[in-house]
Amino acid sequence: MRLVFCLYKYFPYGGLQRDCLRIAQACMARGHRVQVLALEWQGARPPGLDIHIVAARGLTGPARYRRFSAALRRHLAATPADAVVGFNKMPGLDVYYAADPCYAHKAHTQRGALYRLLPRYRHFAGYEAAVFAADADTRILMISDLQKPLFQRHYGTPEERFHRLPPGIDPGRRAPPDSQAKAIRVAFREEFGIAETQPLLLSIGSGFRTKGLDRTLRGLASLPPALASTHLFVVGQDDPAAFRRLARRLGVAERVRFFAGRDDVPRFLQGADLLVHPAYSENTGTVLLEALVAGLPVLTTANCGYAPHVAESAAGEVLLNPFEQTALDRALVRLLTADLSSLRRQALAWAEQTDIYRLPERAAELIEQLVPAGERPCAW
Repeated sequence: MRLVFCLYKYFPYGGLQRDCLRIAQACMARGHRVQVLALEWQGARPPGLDIHIVAARGLTGPARYRRFSAALRRHLAATPADAVVGFNKMPGLDVYYAADPCYAHKAHTQRGALYRLLPRYRHFAGYEAAVFAADADTRILMISDLQKPLFQRHYGTPEERFHRLPPGIDPGRRAPPDSQAKAIRVAFREEFGIAETQPLLLSIGSGFRTKGLDRTLRGLASLPPALASTHLFVVGQDDPAAFRRLARRLGVAERVRFFAGRDDVPRFLQGADLLVHPAYSENTGTVLLEALVAGLPVLTTANCGYAPHVAESAAGEVLLNPFEQTALDRALVRLLTADLSSLRRQALAWAEQTDIYRLPERAAELIEQLVPAGERPCAW
């Protein structure tokens, strides 16, 4: 088949973006031809993948996205495809990979009535409805059940249009043999000047506000004197200015270090003692599973789609809703004073017996099955 994948922006450190690339490669491995249309592509271009950058100017994001949709229609009219697979919500998709939460629910629960009168709301609500409306045809690949009831509440999406995917953790994130993991940990801490006796918290994810970095900083500031040597490393593609200011106000700036998106995240997973991910909203939270398969205990919130895996692994804690800062503060102390080596063993044992690696392959299978039957368009 000829498949067109649509993505507004690719950058190598986003979970959605990495999923898009891995699903494209899985489809190519099954003999299909994949072309990716994007507004922007950052980083290396994988060999064999046809990437087409759409020149769509506009003063606002919605304006650019509307021009992208128009360019997609023209592109398909000139070179028809067997299926259009979208990784952002937009009209004209045969299959949508649902990594983002329900916009309508957020707009009605976290924004005021005036917000819903703005052109921005009309654009994003309209593009979401194009995918999820009851009379739409788009098939939806769900990577978590957390958001499905919200989409159905706002749009009445029929059950049969949802198709569940298993998690898809890159096997390369798995912990190396124990002796090698220890060597990585020692070298990592020496490089960044963190003593073995100093606890190290880790926050990973682009979009610091959504990931609850403010909550993590307040938790760090709340630690008792016995844990006052605890440091926090923050890895992600976002502007850290507001969070640097918060760290200064809380008196912990000298113990917090920010890193832009990096290719050596597995080293951070081996060098740290605890992943802290108290997200405000997270459809899945791939980093939770990446930490567990690396043997890193996790502290997260129940509104992350993959939080049940943390609870199942017994290698960390899940904070219940509604979120309370004091609950996070207490959990930090419990975990940092627990037997972390035992939690590491539990995480690794869980990762050995749980199927959390097949998302790209299963997505490729479903795309094949969900393409509407009928005569194939002409080859490109």
